[in-house]
Amino acid sequence: MRKRIKPIVLLVFFASVFSFLLISKTIADIHKSQLAQSKTIQEPRKTTKSRASSSSTEEEPELDQYFLNRPIIDISGWQLPSEIDYDVLAQNVSGVIVRVHSGAQAKKENAATYLNGIDKSFETHIKEFKKRDIPVAVYAYVAAKDKKEMEKEAEEFYKAAKKYKPTYYWLDVEEKTMKDMNAGVEAFRAKLASLGVKNIGIYIGTYFMEEHSISTDKFTALWIPTYGYDDGYYNAAPLTDSEYDLHQYTSQGQLNGFSHYLDLNQISTVQDQETIYRKLFTVPKDE
Repeated sequence: MRKRIKPIVLLVFFASVFSFLLISKTIADIHKSQLAQSKTIQEPRKTTKSRASSSSTEEEPELDQYFLNRPIIDISGWQLPSEIDYDVLAQNVSGVIVRVHSGAQAKKENAATYLNGIDKSFETHIKEFKKRDIPVAVYAYVAAKDKKEMEKEAEEFYKAAKKYKPTYYWLDVEEKTMKDMNAGVEAFRAKLASLGVKNIGIYIGTYFMEEHSISTDKFTALWIPTYGYDDGYYNAAPLTDSEYDLHQYTSQGQLNGFSHYLDLNQISTVQDQETIYRKLFTVPKDE
């Protein structure tokens, strides 16, 4: 026969169990709160990292060496948009320089250029790369016959490119088209400057520069082609005492995203690459 348990004993027992559970829960909640606070203090604030940006911001994007080591390409209407996988090619470059004007040497319309000298594919190239967060500069092939024509082409170049806010305006100087080529190049540069362009660079070979006494003093950047073996790889630095910013090291480059050859360029190896990259691929605030 079982011994009968008194009601008061049961009451005390259940009250004790309830109190124990309540105290345990309170202690667990306090411990959980302390852990959360500790985690907040110990974990650093996460910041959003970006690659390069084609526009100026108060907080500059972080650039890693892997990104800076990617080649910079220059392209024109001869690189047909229909043959480019922009998604893939954009992953293999750090910047693009797009031809906007082909100069007065265009005698008739061709696959890459309209009769007025404007490149047929420049708008597509610019839009597609900017859409993929790749900064874009522009260039014009300089080939006018006199200073007046140089100024006209500079204005056409600027009007076509300005709405896309390119990071730099480059003059591609490769052939003698007037007696005083230095005066012609300066007329082109000065016209761009008068239109408000701040970043104006020149692409020119050292031999051509010396042979025709072309001054680069008023340009804000210098871009020099030196190919070496021209086998698609870097194997020769420019032989010059001039402080250059950009080096075109091959015309036989190959990158995923385009099945044909490309011009490949890199920031000067004798300068701080990140500083020069920002200089060449950041849009001026007042443009």
